[in-house]
Amino acid sequence: MYLTQSLHRSVQQAPESVSTICGDRIFTHAQTLERVSRLAGAMRNLGVRGGDRVAILALNSDRYFQLLSAVPWADAVVVPVNIRWSVKEIAYSLNETDTRLIFVDDAFAPLIPQLKEASPQLAAVIHSGDGPMPEGMLSFETLISESDPIPDAHRRGDSLAGIFYTGGTTGFPKGVMLSHRNIFASTLGNAALGAVTSQGRTLHAAPMFHLADLASLVGMSLLGGSHVFIPMFDPVATLAAVDTHGVTDIMLVPTMIQMVIDHPRRPEFDLSRVANIMYGASPMSESLLGRARDAFSSTKFIQAYGMTELSPVATSLVDEFHEDPILRRSLGRAAPHSLVKVVDPDGIEVPRGTVGEIVVSGDHVMLGYWNKPAETAAAIRDGWMHTGDGGYMNDQGFVFIADRIKDMIISGGENVYSIEVENSIVRHSSVAMCAVVAVPDEKWGERVHAVVQLIPGQSLTLAELQDHCKEEIAGYKIPRSLAVISELPMSAAGKILKRELRVQFQNTPA
Repeated sequence: MYLTQSLHRSVQQAPESVSTICGDRIFTHAQTLERVSRLAGAMRNLGVRGGDRVAILALNSDRYFQLLSAVPWADAVVVPVNIRWSVKEIAYSLNETDTRLIFVDDAFAPLIPQLKEASPQLAAVIHSGDGPMPEGMLSFETLISESDPIPDAHRRGDSLAGIFYTGGTTGFPKGVMLSHRNIFASTLGNAALGAVTSQGRTLHAAPMFHLADLASLVGMSLLGGSHVFIPMFDPVATLAAVDTHGVTDIMLVPTMIQMVIDHPRRPEFDLSRVANIMYGASPMSESLLGRARDAFSSTKFIQAYGMTELSPVATSLVDEFHEDPILRRSLGRAAPHSLVKVVDPDGIEVPRGTVGEIVVSGDHVMLGYWNKPAETAAAIRDGWMHTGDGGYMNDQGFVFIADRIKDMIISGGENVYSIEVENSIVRHSSVAMCAVVAVPDEKWGERVHAVVQLIPGQSLTLAELQDHCKEEIAGYKIPRSLAVISELPMSAAGKILKRELRVQFQNTPA
Protein backbone atom coordinates (compact mmCIF):
# COMPACT_ATOMS: atom_id res chain seq x y z
CA MET A 1 0.00 0.00 0.00
CA TYR A 2 1.10 3.57 -0.59
CA LEU A 3 0.01 7.03 0.50
CA THR A 4 -1.83 8.11 -2.64
CA GLN A 5 -3.85 4.91 -2.92
CA SER A 6 -6.68 6.13 -0.68
CA LEU A 7 -7.19 9.25 -2.79
CA HIS A 8 -7.67 7.17 -5.93
CA ARG A 9 -10.23 4.98 -4.17
CA SER A 10 -12.15 7.96 -2.75
CA VAL A 11 -12.40 9.53 -6.21
CA GLN A 12 -13.53 6.23 -7.67
CA GLN A 13 -16.25 5.70 -5.05
CA ALA A 14 -17.38 9.19 -4.02
CA PRO A 15 -15.78 11.89 -6.22
CA GLU A 16 -18.11 14.70 -5.09
CA SER A 17 -17.89 14.00 -1.36
CA VAL A 18 -16.02 16.51 0.77
CA SER A 19 -12.30 15.85 1.06
CA THR A 20 -11.05 18.91 2.96
CA ILE A 21 -12.37 21.93 4.85
CA CYS A 22 -9.96 24.76 5.62
CA GLY A 23 -11.55 28.06 6.55
CA ASP A 24 -13.73 29.03 3.60
CA ARG A 25 -12.09 26.55 1.22
CA ILE A 26 -13.86 23.25 0.61
CA PHE A 27 -12.56 20.68 -1.89
CA THR A 28 -14.11 17.41 -3.02
CA HIS A 29 -12.08 14.24 -3.50
CA ALA A 30 -12.10 14.81 -7.26
CA GLN A 31 -10.88 18.39 -6.88
CA THR A 32 -8.17 17.30 -4.45
CA LEU A 33 -6.88 14.68 -6.88
CA GLU A 34 -6.78 17.26 -9.67
CA ARG A 35 -4.79 19.68 -7.52
CA VAL A 36 -2.44 16.94 -6.33
CA SER A 37 -1.68 15.76 -9.87
CA ARG A 38 -0.99 19.32 -11.02
CA LEU A 39 1.24 20.02 -8.02
CA ALA A 40 3.18 16.89 -8.82
CA GLY A 41 3.52 18.11 -12.42
CA ALA A 42 4.83 21.44 -11.17
CA MET A 43 7.44 19.67 -9.05
CA ARG A 44 8.57 17.67 -12.07
CA ASN A 45 8.87 20.91 -14.05
CA LEU A 46 11.05 22.28 -11.25
CA GLY A 47 13.43 19.37 -11.56
CA VAL A 48 12.17 16.94 -8.92
CA ARG A 49 13.01 13.37 -9.84
CA GLY A 50 12.53 9.94 -8.30
CA GLY A 51 13.63 9.81 -4.67
CA ASP A 52 14.37 13.54 -4.37
CA ARG A 53 13.45 15.16 -1.07
CA VAL A 54 10.83 17.91 -0.81
CA ALA A 55 10.38 19.84 2.45
CA ILE A 56 7.26 21.42 3.96
CA LEU A 57 7.57 24.19 6.55
CA ALA A 58 4.05 25.36 7.30
CA LEU A 59 1.13 25.42 9.69
CA ASN A 60 -1.81 23.05 9.22
CA SER A 61 -3.89 23.55 6.08
CA ASP A 62 -5.53 21.81 3.16
CA ARG A 63 -2.48 22.72 1.10
CA TYR A 64 -0.27 20.78 3.51
CA PHE A 65 -2.66 17.86 3.04
CA GLN A 66 -2.42 18.12 -0.74
CA LEU A 67 1.37 18.20 -0.59
CA LEU A 68 1.50 15.00 1.44
CA SER A 69 -0.01 13.28 -1.60
CA ALA A 70 1.60 15.39 -4.33
CA VAL A 71 5.16 14.61 -3.22
CA PRO A 72 4.86 10.82 -3.56
CA TRP A 73 2.69 11.33 -6.67
CA ALA A 74 5.77 13.01 -8.17
CA ASP A 75 7.90 10.00 -7.08
CA ALA A 76 9.60 12.04 -4.37
CA VAL A 77 10.12 11.85 -0.59
CA VAL A 78 8.54 14.27 1.88
CA VAL A 79 10.51 15.98 4.66
CA PRO A 80 8.04 17.64 7.10
CA VAL A 81 9.90 20.31 9.07
CA ASN A 82 9.35 20.89 12.79
CA ILE A 83 7.69 24.31 13.03
CA ARG A 84 9.35 25.06 16.39
CA TRP A 85 12.89 24.57 15.19
CA SER A 86 15.46 27.33 14.90
CA VAL A 87 16.89 28.26 11.51
CA LYS A 88 20.02 26.30 12.43
CA GLU A 89 18.04 23.14 13.13
CA ILE A 90 15.92 23.51 9.99
CA ALA A 91 19.03 24.04 7.87
CA TYR A 92 20.61 20.95 9.41
CA SER A 93 17.72 18.77 8.23
CA LEU A 94 17.63 20.35 4.77
CA ASN A 95 21.37 19.97 4.31
CA GLU A 96 21.51 16.43 5.64
CA THR A 97 18.76 15.30 3.26
CA ASP A 98 20.05 17.44 0.37
CA THR A 99 16.60 19.01 0.02
CA ARG A 100 16.40 21.41 -2.94
CA LEU A 101 12.69 22.30 -2.94
CA ILE A 102 10.73 23.67 0.00
CA PHE A 103 7.13 24.83 0.50
CA VAL A 104 6.54 27.56 3.10
CA ASP A 105 3.48 29.50 4.24
CA ASP A 106 3.09 33.04 5.55
CA ALA A 107 4.27 32.13 9.05
CA PHE A 108 7.69 30.91 7.89
CA ALA A 109 8.36 32.84 4.69
CA PRO A 110 10.43 35.42 6.63
CA LEU A 111 12.96 32.67 7.48
CA ILE A 112 13.79 31.93 3.85
CA PRO A 113 16.64 34.46 3.40
CA GLN A 114 18.46 32.94 6.38
CA LEU A 115 17.68 29.42 5.21
CA LYS A 116 19.00 30.10 1.72
CA GLU A 117 22.23 31.36 3.22
CA ALA A 118 22.53 28.31 5.48
CA SER A 119 21.30 25.83 2.81
CA PRO A 120 22.67 27.04 -0.52
CA GLN A 121 21.43 23.92 -2.34
CA LEU A 122 17.82 25.18 -2.10
CA ALA A 123 16.87 25.72 -5.72
CA ALA A 124 13.21 26.74 -5.40
CA VAL A 125 10.86 28.02 -2.71
CA ILE A 126 7.08 27.76 -3.17
CA HIS A 127 4.84 30.05 -1.15
CA SER A 128 1.75 28.15 0.07
CA GLY A 129 0.26 30.92 2.21
CA ASP A 130 -2.70 33.21 1.65
CA GLY A 131 -0.83 36.51 2.01
CA PRO A 132 1.17 38.43 -0.61
CA MET A 133 3.81 36.30 -2.31
CA PRO A 134 7.30 37.24 -1.12
CA GLU A 135 9.90 38.21 -3.69
CA GLY A 136 11.88 35.35 -5.14
CA MET A 137 9.26 32.67 -4.43
CA LEU A 138 6.82 30.80 -6.63
CA SER A 139 3.07 30.78 -6.05
CA PHE A 140 1.39 27.54 -4.94
CA GLU A 141 -1.89 28.40 -6.66
CA THR A 142 -0.20 29.66 -9.83
CA LEU A 143 1.74 26.42 -10.14
CA ILE A 144 -1.51 24.46 -9.89
CA SER A 145 -3.28 26.58 -12.49
CA GLU A 146 -0.39 26.62 -14.97
CA SER A 147 0.95 23.07 -14.64
CA ASP A 148 -0.37 20.02 -16.45
CA PRO A 149 -1.39 17.02 -14.36
CA ILE A 150 0.86 13.97 -14.44
CA PRO A 151 0.12 10.32 -13.69
CA ASP A 152 0.71 9.03 -10.19
CA ALA A 153 4.13 7.42 -9.75
CA HIS A 154 2.43 4.77 -7.61
CA ARG A 155 5.38 4.38 -5.25
CA ARG A 156 5.31 0.93 -3.72
CA GLY A 157 5.10 -0.24 -0.14
CA ASP A 158 8.84 -0.64 0.32
CA SER A 159 9.59 2.79 -1.20
CA LEU A 160 10.75 5.56 1.09
CA ALA A 161 7.74 7.78 1.92
CA GLY A 162 9.31 10.40 4.16
CA ILE A 163 12.10 11.43 6.47
CA PHE A 164 10.59 12.41 9.80
CA TYR A 165 12.92 14.05 12.26
CA THR A 166 12.72 13.02 15.88
CA GLY A 167 11.31 15.58 18.28
CA GLY A 168 14.66 16.30 19.88
CA THR A 169 13.44 15.95 23.50
CA THR A 170 16.45 13.80 24.37
CA GLY A 171 19.17 15.09 22.06
CA PHE A 172 19.98 16.27 18.53
CA PRO A 173 17.31 15.10 16.04
CA LYS A 174 17.78 12.18 13.67
CA GLY A 175 15.99 11.66 10.37
CA VAL A 176 13.73 8.63 10.63
CA MET A 177 13.18 6.90 7.28
CA LEU A 178 9.68 5.47 6.95
CA SER A 179 8.37 3.52 3.98
CA HIS A 180 4.81 3.57 2.72
CA ARG A 181 4.39 0.07 4.18
CA ASN A 182 5.66 1.24 7.58
CA ILE A 183 3.01 3.96 7.78
CA PHE A 184 0.17 1.78 6.51
CA ALA A 185 1.00 -1.09 8.86
CA SER A 186 0.50 1.25 11.81
CA THR A 187 -2.62 2.80 10.28
CA LEU A 188 -4.27 -0.56 9.63
CA GLY A 189 -3.56 -1.67 13.19
CA ASN A 190 -5.37 1.37 14.57
CA ALA A 191 -8.26 0.88 12.16
CA ALA A 192 -8.63 -2.72 13.32
CA LEU A 193 -9.20 -1.42 16.86
CA GLY A 194 -12.04 0.85 15.71
CA ALA A 195 -9.99 3.96 16.40
CA VAL A 196 -11.17 5.67 13.20
CA THR A 197 -14.76 6.39 12.13
CA SER A 198 -15.60 5.05 8.70
CA GLN A 199 -16.38 7.99 6.38
CA GLY A 200 -16.05 10.27 9.39
CA ARG A 201 -14.50 13.68 9.75
CA THR A 202 -11.18 14.24 11.52
CA LEU A 203 -9.81 17.50 12.89
CA HIS A 204 -6.17 18.40 12.38
CA ALA A 205 -5.35 20.53 15.40
CA ALA A 206 -2.07 18.87 16.37
CA PRO A 207 0.87 19.93 14.16
CA MET A 208 0.86 18.19 10.79
CA PHE A 209 4.64 17.83 10.64
CA HIS A 210 4.35 15.32 13.48
CA LEU A 211 3.85 11.68 12.62
CA ALA A 212 0.95 11.28 15.05
CA ASP A 213 -1.13 13.65 12.95
CA LEU A 214 -0.05 11.93 9.74
CA ALA A 215 -1.27 8.64 11.18
CA SER A 216 -4.64 10.27 11.85
CA LEU A 217 -4.68 11.69 8.32
CA VAL A 218 -3.86 8.38 6.64
CA GLY A 219 -6.39 6.52 8.78
CA MET A 220 -9.30 8.79 7.89
CA SER A 221 -8.28 8.84 4.22
CA LEU A 222 -8.16 5.05 4.24
CA LEU A 223 -11.81 4.94 5.36
CA GLY A 224 -13.01 7.54 2.86
CA GLY A 225 -13.54 10.38 5.32
CA SER A 226 -13.01 14.14 5.35
CA HIS A 227 -10.42 16.41 6.93
CA VAL A 228 -10.89 19.69 8.80
CA PHE A 229 -7.92 21.98 9.44
CA ILE A 230 -7.09 24.75 11.87
CA PRO A 231 -3.64 26.36 11.54
CA MET A 232 -2.45 25.26 14.97
CA PHE A 233 -3.88 24.09 18.24
CA ASP A 234 -6.02 26.59 20.11
CA PRO A 235 -8.70 25.42 22.54
CA VAL A 236 -11.47 27.71 21.27
CA ALA A 237 -10.63 27.11 17.62
CA THR A 238 -10.67 23.37 18.32
CA LEU A 239 -14.05 23.55 20.04
CA ALA A 240 -15.51 25.72 17.29
CA ALA A 241 -14.28 23.41 14.52
CA VAL A 242 -15.69 20.33 16.28
CA ASP A 243 -19.08 22.00 16.64
CA THR A 244 -19.29 23.70 13.24
CA HIS A 245 -18.08 20.84 11.08
CA GLY A 246 -19.40 17.80 12.94
CA VAL A 247 -15.97 16.38 13.70
CA THR A 248 -16.02 12.70 14.65
CA ASP A 249 -12.32 12.02 15.32
CA ILE A 250 -9.53 14.01 16.97
CA MET A 251 -5.90 13.28 17.79
CA LEU A 252 -4.63 15.30 20.76
CA VAL A 253 -2.11 15.01 23.58
CA PRO A 254 -3.24 15.18 27.23
CA THR A 255 -2.09 18.78 27.65
CA MET A 256 -4.29 19.81 24.72
CA ILE A 257 -7.24 17.83 26.07
CA GLN A 258 -6.87 19.60 29.40
CA MET A 259 -6.88 23.03 27.78
CA VAL A 260 -9.99 22.15 25.78
CA ILE A 261 -12.11 20.72 28.56
CA ASP A 262 -11.09 23.32 31.17
CA HIS A 263 -11.69 26.30 28.91
CA PRO A 264 -14.48 28.52 30.27
CA ARG A 265 -16.17 28.64 26.86
CA ARG A 266 -16.37 24.87 26.44
CA PRO A 267 -20.08 24.60 27.41
CA GLU A 268 -20.97 26.83 24.42
CA PHE A 269 -20.06 24.09 21.93
CA ASP A 270 -21.71 20.82 20.92
CA LEU A 271 -19.21 17.97 21.33
CA SER A 272 -21.70 15.12 21.05
CA ARG A 273 -20.68 14.00 17.55
CA VAL A 274 -17.09 13.21 18.53
CA ALA A 275 -16.82 9.42 18.38
CA ASN A 276 -13.08 8.94 19.01
CA ILE A 277 -10.31 10.83 20.73
CA MET A 278 -6.90 9.29 20.26
CA TYR A 279 -4.23 10.64 22.56
CA GLY A 280 -0.56 9.99 23.11
CA ALA A 281 2.73 11.40 24.43
CA SER A 282 1.73 10.34 27.96
CA PRO A 283 -1.10 8.63 29.85
CA MET A 284 -3.86 10.87 31.22
CA SER A 285 -4.09 11.45 34.94
CA GLU A 286 -7.20 10.07 36.63
CA SER A 287 -8.60 13.52 37.34
CA LEU A 288 -8.08 14.68 33.75
CA LEU A 289 -9.59 11.48 32.36
CA GLY A 290 -12.67 11.94 34.52
CA ARG A 291 -13.18 15.52 33.38
CA ALA A 292 -12.56 14.54 29.75
CA ARG A 293 -15.17 11.80 29.91
CA ASP A 294 -17.67 14.25 31.36
CA ALA A 295 -17.00 16.78 28.59
CA PHE A 296 -17.00 14.20 25.78
CA SER A 297 -19.72 11.94 27.12
CA SER A 298 -20.34 10.12 23.81
CA THR A 299 -16.67 9.61 22.97
CA LYS A 300 -14.34 6.63 23.04
CA PHE A 301 -10.82 7.37 24.31
CA ILE A 302 -7.88 5.43 22.83
CA GLN A 303 -4.35 5.90 24.07
CA ALA A 304 -1.57 5.15 21.61
CA TYR A 305 2.04 4.60 22.68
CA GLY A 306 4.91 4.62 20.25
CA MET A 307 7.53 6.80 18.63
CA THR A 308 8.46 8.19 15.23
CA GLU A 309 10.60 5.12 14.59
CA LEU A 310 7.47 2.94 14.92
CA SER A 311 5.33 4.83 12.38
CA PRO A 312 4.26 5.67 15.20
CA VAL A 313 2.09 3.18 17.17
CA ALA A 314 3.28 0.16 19.18
CA THR A 315 0.57 -0.34 21.82
CA SER A 316 -3.01 0.80 22.29
CA LEU A 317 -5.21 1.20 25.34
CA VAL A 318 -8.77 0.92 24.04
CA ASP A 319 -11.72 2.66 25.63
CA GLU A 320 -13.06 -0.20 27.75
CA PHE A 321 -9.87 -0.44 29.81
CA HIS A 322 -10.01 3.24 30.78
CA GLU A 323 -12.56 2.26 33.42
CA ASP A 324 -10.12 -0.03 35.23
CA PRO A 325 -8.18 1.92 37.92
CA ILE A 326 -5.01 -0.10 37.30
CA LEU A 327 -5.10 -0.74 33.56
CA ARG A 328 -5.87 2.88 32.68
CA ARG A 329 -2.39 3.74 33.94
CA SER A 330 -0.89 1.38 31.36
CA LEU A 331 0.06 1.91 27.73
CA GLY A 332 -2.35 -0.81 26.72
CA ARG A 333 -1.41 -3.95 24.85
CA ALA A 334 0.47 -4.57 21.62
CA ALA A 335 -1.55 -3.17 18.72
CA PRO A 336 -2.68 -5.71 16.08
CA HIS A 337 0.25 -4.90 13.79
CA SER A 338 2.88 -4.93 16.53
CA LEU A 339 4.97 -7.33 18.62
CA VAL A 340 6.14 -6.01 21.99
CA LYS A 341 8.32 -7.46 24.72
CA VAL A 342 10.42 -6.26 27.65
CA VAL A 343 14.09 -7.26 27.71
CA ASP A 344 17.24 -6.99 29.82
CA PRO A 345 20.47 -5.29 28.57
CA ASP A 346 21.39 -8.49 26.70
CA GLY A 347 18.09 -8.53 24.80
CA ILE A 348 16.66 -11.46 26.77
CA GLU A 349 12.98 -11.20 27.67
CA VAL A 350 12.46 -10.62 31.40
CA PRO A 351 9.73 -12.22 33.54
CA ARG A 352 6.33 -10.49 33.64
CA GLY A 353 6.29 -7.66 36.17
CA THR A 354 10.05 -7.06 35.86
CA VAL A 355 11.26 -3.69 34.60
CA GLY A 356 13.40 -3.73 31.46
CA GLU A 357 13.56 -2.02 28.11
CA ILE A 358 10.48 -2.04 25.85
CA VAL A 359 11.34 -3.37 22.38
CA VAL A 360 9.08 -3.63 19.35
CA SER A 361 9.03 -5.60 16.08
CA GLY A 362 6.80 -5.55 13.00
CA ASP A 363 6.31 -3.99 9.58
CA HIS A 364 5.93 -0.60 11.24
CA VAL A 365 9.58 -0.49 12.41
CA MET A 366 11.49 2.20 10.51
CA LEU A 367 13.87 1.51 7.64
CA GLY A 368 16.57 3.29 9.64
CA TYR A 369 18.06 6.71 10.35
CA TRP A 370 19.01 8.80 7.34
CA ASN A 371 22.76 8.51 6.70
CA LYS A 372 23.36 7.11 10.20
CA PRO A 373 24.11 3.38 9.87
CA ALA A 374 25.76 3.11 13.30
CA GLU A 375 22.78 4.67 15.08
CA THR A 376 20.43 2.45 13.06
CA ALA A 377 22.34 -0.68 14.06
CA ALA A 378 22.26 0.38 17.71
CA ALA A 379 18.50 0.98 17.63
CA ILE A 380 17.36 -2.04 15.60
CA ARG A 381 18.88 -5.30 16.82
CA ASP A 382 17.78 -8.67 15.47
CA GLY A 383 14.69 -7.00 14.03
CA TRP A 384 13.63 -5.38 17.32
CA MET A 385 13.44 -1.61 17.77
CA HIS A 386 14.89 -0.64 21.14
CA THR A 387 12.73 2.22 22.35
CA GLY A 388 14.89 3.46 25.23
CA ASP A 389 11.80 3.31 27.43
CA GLY A 390 11.88 1.34 30.64
CA GLY A 391 8.73 -0.58 31.53
CA TYR A 392 7.18 -3.89 32.43
CA MET A 393 4.42 -6.15 31.14
CA ASN A 394 1.77 -7.81 33.32
CA ASP A 395 0.37 -11.30 32.88
CA GLN A 396 -2.36 -10.06 30.51
CA GLY A 397 0.10 -8.33 28.19
CA PHE A 398 -0.56 -4.76 29.35
CA VAL A 399 2.59 -2.63 29.20
CA PHE A 400 3.35 -0.14 31.96
CA ILE A 401 5.91 2.59 31.42
CA ALA A 402 8.54 3.03 34.10
CA ASP A 403 10.62 5.79 32.55
CA ARG A 404 12.84 6.82 29.74
CA ILE A 405 15.95 4.86 30.63
CA LYS A 406 18.00 8.05 30.54
CA ASP A 407 15.41 9.84 32.72
CA MET A 408 15.66 7.37 35.58
CA ILE A 409 16.82 8.98 38.82
CA ILE A 410 19.40 7.15 40.97
CA SER A 411 19.10 8.59 44.47
CA GLY A 412 21.11 7.04 47.29
CA GLY A 413 21.63 3.91 45.21
CA GLU A 414 17.88 3.43 44.61
CA ASN A 415 16.29 3.61 41.17
CA VAL A 416 13.43 6.11 41.03
CA TYR A 417 11.20 6.12 37.97
CA SER A 418 10.05 9.68 37.43
CA ILE A 419 6.74 8.68 35.85
CA GLU A 420 5.72 6.83 39.01
CA VAL A 421 6.36 9.97 41.06
CA GLU A 422 4.55 12.12 38.50
CA ASN A 423 1.50 9.86 38.65
CA SER A 424 1.36 10.47 42.38
CA ILE A 425 1.85 14.23 42.12
CA VAL A 426 -0.87 14.82 39.51
CA ARG A 427 -3.43 13.26 41.83
CA HIS A 428 -3.01 16.26 44.15
CA SER A 429 -6.05 18.50 43.82
CA SER A 430 -3.95 21.63 43.16
CA VAL A 431 -1.80 20.21 40.36
CA ALA A 432 -2.57 20.69 36.66
CA MET A 433 0.62 19.20 35.21
CA CYS A 434 4.03 18.17 36.51
CA ALA A 435 7.44 16.80 35.61
CA VAL A 436 9.98 15.07 37.83
CA VAL A 437 13.69 15.34 37.02
CA ALA A 438 16.99 14.53 38.68
CA VAL A 439 19.09 17.36 40.07
CA PRO A 440 22.56 16.98 41.59
CA ASP A 441 22.65 16.37 45.35
CA GLU A 442 25.79 16.24 47.53
CA LYS A 443 24.33 13.61 49.87
CA TRP A 444 22.24 11.43 47.57
CA GLY A 445 24.05 11.86 44.25
CA GLU A 446 20.78 12.77 42.56
CA ARG A 447 17.66 14.20 44.12
CA VAL A 448 14.01 13.86 43.07
CA HIS A 449 12.95 17.36 42.02
CA ALA A 450 9.32 18.16 41.18
CA VAL A 451 8.37 20.92 38.73
CA VAL A 452 4.67 21.72 38.97
CA GLN A 453 2.13 23.77 37.04
CA LEU A 454 -0.85 24.52 39.28
CA ILE A 455 -4.53 24.82 38.57
CA PRO A 456 -5.32 28.57 38.46
CA GLY A 457 -6.02 29.96 41.92
CA GLN A 458 -4.37 27.05 43.76
CA SER A 459 -1.18 26.94 45.83
CA LEU A 460 1.19 24.19 46.94
CA THR A 461 4.16 23.92 49.30
CA LEU A 462 6.84 21.25 49.36
CA ALA A 463 5.60 19.99 52.74
CA GLU A 464 2.05 19.67 51.40
CA LEU A 465 3.29 17.80 48.35
CA GLN A 466 5.41 15.45 50.44
CA ASP A 467 2.51 14.68 52.77
CA HIS A 468 0.39 13.82 49.73
CA CYS A 469 3.04 11.57 48.17
CA LYS A 470 3.72 9.71 51.43
CA GLU A 471 0.31 8.10 51.09
CA GLU A 472 1.15 6.64 47.68
CA ILE A 473 4.87 5.99 47.12
CA ALA A 474 7.96 4.95 49.09
CA GLY A 475 9.89 7.55 51.06
CA TYR A 476 12.98 7.53 48.82
CA LYS A 477 10.77 8.42 45.81
CA ILE A 478 9.20 11.50 47.42
CA PRO A 479 10.35 14.85 45.96
CA ARG A 480 12.97 16.57 48.10
CA SER A 481 12.61 19.89 46.30
CA LEU A 482 9.84 21.69 44.44
CA ALA A 483 9.51 24.41 41.82
CA VAL A 484 6.15 25.93 40.88
CA ILE A 485 6.17 27.50 37.42
CA SER A 486 3.48 29.13 35.32
CA GLU A 487 3.96 26.92 32.26
CA LEU A 488 5.94 23.76 31.59
CA PRO A 489 8.12 23.79 28.46
CA MET A 490 6.58 21.70 25.70
CA SER A 491 7.74 20.28 22.39
CA ALA A 492 5.58 20.81 19.32
CA ALA A 493 4.26 17.30 19.86
CA GLY A 494 3.03 18.21 23.35
CA LYS A 495 5.75 16.42 25.29
CA ILE A 496 7.27 18.04 28.35
CA LEU A 497 10.88 18.97 27.64
CA LYS A 498 12.64 17.43 30.63
CA ARG A 499 16.01 18.23 29.13
CA GLU A 500 15.26 21.96 29.50
CA LEU A 501 14.03 21.46 33.07
CA ARG A 502 17.19 19.58 34.05
CA VAL A 503 19.29 22.48 32.79
CA GLN A 504 17.06 25.11 34.38
CA PHE A 505 17.03 23.52 37.83
CA GLN A 506 20.43 21.83 38.00
CA ASN A 507 21.61 24.26 40.69
CA THR A 508 18.49 24.02 42.85
CA PRO A 509 19.43 23.86 46.55
CA ALA A 510 18.07 21.10 48.72
